[in-house]
Amino acid sequence: MTFSVLQWPRTLFARLALILCVGLVLAQTLSFWLTLTERDQATTNVMMGYIEREAASSVALLDHLPPAERPQWLPRLARRSYEFILGPGITGTPPDARLSRMVAKSIADGIGTEYALTVNAVPGDKERMQVHLKLSDGTPLTIDMRPMSGVPLSPWLPLVLALQLIVLAACCWLAVRLATRPLHALAVAADTLGPDLKAARLPEDGPSEVARASKAFNAMQDRIATYMTERMQILAAISHDLQTPITRMRLRVDVMDESPQHAKLQQDLQEMETLVKEGVTYARTLHGAAEAPCRIDPDALLDSLVCDYVDAGKEVSLHGAIGTALVTRPQALKRILGNLVDNALKFGGAAELEVSAQADGAVTIAVLDRGPGIPADSLEAVFEPFVRLEASRNRNTGGTGLGLAIARQLTLAMDAKLSLHNRTGGGLEARLMLTAPR
Repeated sequence: MTFSVLQWPRTLFARLALILCVGLVLAQTLSFWLTLTERDQATTNVMMGYIEREAASSVALLDHLPPAERPQWLPRLARRSYEFILGPGITGTPPDARLSRMVAKSIADGIGTEYALTVNAVPGDKERMQVHLKLSDGTPLTIDMRPMSGVPLSPWLPLVLALQLIVLAACCWLAVRLATRPLHALAVAADTLGPDLKAARLPEDGPSEVARASKAFNAMQDRIATYMTERMQILAAISHDLQTPITRMRLRVDVMDESPQHAKLQQDLQEMETLVKEGVTYARTLHGAAEAPCRIDPDALLDSLVCDYVDAGKEVSLHGAIGTALVTRPQALKRILGNLVDNALKFGGAAELEVSAQADGAVTIAVLDRGPGIPADSLEAVFEPFVRLEASRNRNTGGTGLGLAIARQLTLAMDAKLSLHNRTGGGLEARLMLTAPR
């Protein structure tokens, strides 16, 4: 048999609210119990003193009255918890209830040693006893008592207690929400800090601790943006400045006589020029996507992309359709898919595009090939710039090691997700997931 185990809430809001609410409810319950206990003790002490005085005065009055007048005084002397009976009463065992013993002691203390008392519980009743004594003329007198335990509650008291608990729960919810809202804002700001480094700045107000954390986070954003901008400017400047000497070298090589060295120099210059262009492109993608999102027909874009490859004699096919408009950055999407298709053609000889739309509006575009694939422990490493895998990718195919890095940066700028998966039977699947617009 399986028993469900209560799990600790995952969110800080739920944990703090649970701790505060449970703690306050326990404290309120304990306070209520202590108040009732103290009230019960106080009421019991008052009742004992009242019984002590009333019983003593009633017995003294009956003792001084003529025997013929005593019966008519019995109703006048009766109280809610006891009454007087002229007679021997009912015998039984000594009372064992705590309240009965207290009442018997109070009556004995009030009457004193002038009258011999015997006390016994009445059989069949949970809390009933009788005190037996004889008046000075020998007449038996019985005090039949039904001690009243507990303190009667007012009908409105439970309602007030429930109202207090509701107010406490509302105050706990408000306090916890005010305490955790800055953490939520900080998490949202961190999540929106994408490749463009243009996340919304946190308001630097509120309590001193919150304001200090907001200022520190905003300063951290500024420092990161400055460092990344300087780094990308250096990379872009070097890549750009290299284009001029490479162009001069190409002109000089072009006027050289045909020879094996001439062909090798041309190939090296071509690789250098490609590397420089990819470096500039990568630097621009790290600065963020300047392209504004717009509504497009994704099926038309994919069909146009595939037709361009087919017209160029490449083996590229398209399967599936999205069937609805999509809000995205079309040039960035085309660049991502172009890089993925180029890789599939380069290492697999052919590429297949499979597209599908989810019920929530998300779109999945998969680029499939039957190439050598990638080792499982390197599926994330290949997204780093200038990373090449000698064991799985042929050096003769060329490439700069920036294609997947550029695709990943553009994907992040589009708030999408790009991942690589090895296929059953060999090959690689590059899966691009475009989230539904919020």
